[in-house]
Amino acid sequence: MEQAKIYSRTQAYRLLFIRLYNIRGIRFLLAGVFNSLFGLAAFSLIILFGGPVWLAILFGQVLGIFFNFVTYGGFVFRDLVLSRMPRFVFTYFSLYLINLISLKFLLNLVTISSIALQATLTIPLAALSYVIMNKLVFHSRMK
Repeated sequence: MEQAKIYSRTQAYRLLFIRLYNIRGIRFLLAGVFNSLFGLAAFSLIILFGGPVWLAILFGQVLGIFFNFVTYGGFVFRDLVLSRMPRFVFTYFSLYLINLISLKFLLNLVTISSIALQATLTIPLAALSYVIMNKLVFHSRMK
């Protein structure tokens, strides 16, 4: 008869953390939250200093390209190879255009601040980003 292993609470949490850490989607969510907060802070900084929306989005995207390449490439996809940078930059430029067009369009429909609206766009843009990163940028590392 096989005896079940008994783990302390600390050991059980550690095992759960390790299992969750090994799920790419979970790592993407963690990096995405961190990256989104970074990008939203950069966006908000430009808006609060009176800059236009296009500049605020561009500022967040440019800073995010380098910062996020490390978090997504190294942490999420475990493939931090500089040869992937052109596809990563293209992806970010595409997401910038989608973000800009969406934000401008929605600002004409609703009467909330651009910061609040940008925050609401974060989740759908993050989902789109994951799909594109998986299919175009880090596709050869899919398991």
